[in-house]
Amino acid sequence: MFFEKIDKNTWPRKEYFDHYFANVPCTYSMTVRLDITRILEQKIKLYPVLLYYIATVVNRHPEFRTSFNEKNELGIYSEMMPCYTVFHKETETFSNIWTAYAATFEEFLTEYEKDRALYGNRKGVMAKPDVPDNIFCVSMLPWATFEGFNLNLQKGSDYLKPIFTLGKYWQDAGQALIPLAIQVHHAVCDGFHVCRFVNEVQELLSFC
Repeated sequence: MFFEKIDKNTWPRKEYFDHYFANVPCTYSMTVRLDITRILEQKIKLYPVLLYYIATVVNRHPEFRTSFNEKNELGIYSEMMPCYTVFHKETETFSNIWTAYAATFEEFLTEYEKDRALYGNRKGVMAKPDVPDNIFCVSMLPWATFEGFNLNLQKGSDYLKPIFTLGKYWQDAGQALIPLAIQVHHAVCDGFHVCRFVNEVQELLSFC
């Protein structure tokens, strides 16, 4: 993984970034329905495959990999990794685990299962240590479906990475549908980019 600093003087997005980061700080969210019928038919493990396909599309496009590094420099990570929640029934709390992205789902699933075995029962916000900078957050709410979901970040105007929230899936006219809420910063990501992301994730889910 490497971090490529952005030269704002030559960056085509400079005007948009300055407007939505400094002049009119703006984050927004969009909730969509994904068709996961094929995933369920093939009996593929749902959570890891959703994590993998979301990460796959995140890694295709720079707008989802743009952030500030530890030196507060603006740039683009060459690769992002999902940091996802696991639930502890006995305490009704959750922990975060991150898993390295891989070239294939099979490789990712192997690493995911290793991480779940090693850190899945650890309590605390961050169960897996040594959290890298190039992560993005994914949460799963399997207890209820929803039509809208929004995170209210106190310092959201400075947070550029995308955040994803999944809900409980349901059946409708022979389709299995799951809600996905996507929260982004308008300084780096427009509606076009979010819609392209959704379409590409759906394509992966439909032809896996």
